[in-house]
Amino acid sequence: MSNTTTKKHKRETFSNRRAFILAAIGSAVGLGNIWRFPYVTYENGGGAFILPYIIALLTAGIPILLLDYAIGHKYRGSAPLAFRHLSKKFEILGWWQVLICIVISVYYAVILGWAASYTYFSLDSAWGGNPADFFLKEFTQVADAGVSLDFVGTVVGPLIVVWLVTIFIMTLGVQKGVSKASNLFMPLLLIMFFGLVIYSLFLPGAAKGLDALFTPDWSKLTEPSVWIAAYGQIFFSLSICFGIMVTYSSYLKKDTDLTGTGLVVGFANSSFELFAGIGVFAALGFMATAGGKEVSDVASSGIGLAFIAFPTIINQAPGGAIVGLLFFGSLVFAGLTSMISIMEVIIAAVQDKFRIRRTKATFIVSLPMAAVSILLFGTTTGIPVLDTLDKFVNSFGIVLIGFLYIVSISLTKRLPALADHLNKTSSTKVGKLWMVVSGIVTPIVLGIMLFIEAKKVIIEGYSGYPQWFLNLFGWGMVIMLGIVSYLLSRTEWKNRIFKEAK
Repeated sequence: MSNTTTKKHKRETFSNRRAFILAAIGSAVGLGNIWRFPYVTYENGGGAFILPYIIALLTAGIPILLLDYAIGHKYRGSAPLAFRHLSKKFEILGWWQVLICIVISVYYAVILGWAASYTYFSLDSAWGGNPADFFLKEFTQVADAGVSLDFVGTVVGPLIVVWLVTIFIMTLGVQKGVSKASNLFMPLLLIMFFGLVIYSLFLPGAAKGLDALFTPDWSKLTEPSVWIAAYGQIFFSLSICFGIMVTYSSYLKKDTDLTGTGLVVGFANSSFELFAGIGVFAALGFMATAGGKEVSDVASSGIGLAFIAFPTIINQAPGGAIVGLLFFGSLVFAGLTSMISIMEVIIAAVQDKFRIRRTKATFIVSLPMAAVSILLFGTTTGIPVLDTLDKFVNSFGIVLIGFLYIVSISLTKRLPALADHLNKTSSTKVGKLWMVVSGIVTPIVLGIMLFIEAKKVIIEGYSGYPQWFLNLFGWGMVIMLGIVSYLLSRTEWKNRIFKEAK
């Protein structure tokens, strides 16, 4: 095992297992659970999709979640430090994960700002009778894909507030900041979303929406794209392979039951996704019924679902202001817990690499990121840039690092030692099956996902955006991840002398 000679430096820990579980679930339960999973299920066979989804959870989601836990807990460091303990040549993988978190944070913040604004707008349905026009023309003032310095005040103001709140929480540290925020926001999220789901189930047409969501189309199971969609949803929603769970598990006490904790987090995340699907499609069923349409005519995901479809539902539903507060409040709390976890990856890496205090690391990291966030997404071209970055960082940045990360650990025969570490701390043991699904099944699935997505984007482009725009904010971003990760991995660690693993 590799080790490090350094000055004694006490690492913060979560106060108890419950605090970690809430923080980990808070990271996993984000905007994608609410606005992505329901539509992915609907598009890929409805009730039949649950089968590949559960298989993906058991053969990829939980096994790789446990792999992240084992690395972070065993080597007690941020992603770059933990991977550096494994091998000097693996450090670049940790920095790639950190840079992915930087990219996600700068655009995640603006979505949080939108959600906060819409929570306030819900009080009097400020979007009026045409939510689409309000969101696209008045609120974000969206322009064609390009580069602009035409700032939009309604976007910039809330975006600044989001960054101030995030910076404040992150300066407080793991126990006083990350843990306490998760302890507060997660129960609020669950209470508010539970209220929303119960309300939606009693709306006229709710059954119509649920029929559309859960009626199984078993023929879909013969389509490879459905299985890829299931693995993709599990991979992205569990926050695996981009440093979050490695970092969080490094704050766990040494006697923590890692396997049991992983099972709780994995199943809790999936349960919330199914719960979100029920609430969202019950509401869409009401929207379709009220408009005399089919659910297929109103079903959507992402920004369109949150900021166009749901305001339309709120306009039509009795007690619309309450619905708006519950829905957009849920988005805010789900987004904040995820934002905090993403920022923790970055701040922990800077702390470990340069041996600086947390407050200093927080400001060094956050202020430039906030400036970039405002410059890119506080303008009229913010939505096309956000859409492109989100597509490429998820389809290529995260999938590629996941593939390289798992293949590297598997080929260098590190899995048995990591399995031993899991088993030393856990009541539920892992064995050869875990190593097979982690080291063989998941890389194959990720490789197929990467090939299919790359082929599609290269041939068809993406969302009708000009090629120069995709080259700059899409492919350019992916290339930048590799270059900057390499440069950071070549930078010396302050006050650390590593002994290479054998």
